[in-house]
Amino acid sequence: MLLVLVWILQESFFQQEKTEFKGKFLEIGYYRNENNTGPVLRIYAIQTSEKDPKAMSDFASTFPHTNYGRTLVFFFSEQQQATIPLQAEAPHFPALFYEYLIASYEKTPLGESRFQLVKP
Repeated sequence: MLLVLVWILQESFFQQEKTEFKGKFLEIGYYRNENNTGPVLRIYAIQTSEKDPKAMSDFASTFPHTNYGRTLVFFFSEQQQATIPLQAEAPHFPALFYEYLIASYEKTPLGESRFQLVKP
């Protein structure tokens, strides 16, 4: 019982926060479905100059996630300055932005994290 309490406290107080990544990432698009009774889908488009896959994955893991929902984070190069329109249906953004896509991150409905580099 004490071990569980220590684990909960550690998870609560020692999680990474977005402030640790300040200046390296900029949100340039966001979508959330309006379904409040079923799975929640959150999609983020992030502009970054960061090249380290671990830093991108760590940053993406700070975004909210709902049980049985999905959280998707798409990382775009800093050359992409405009806001990116996002939608629920795949591929989630217009094809003209693919040339700027660096990596993607997904937190699945079961809470598993998947990170994939598109352009190293």
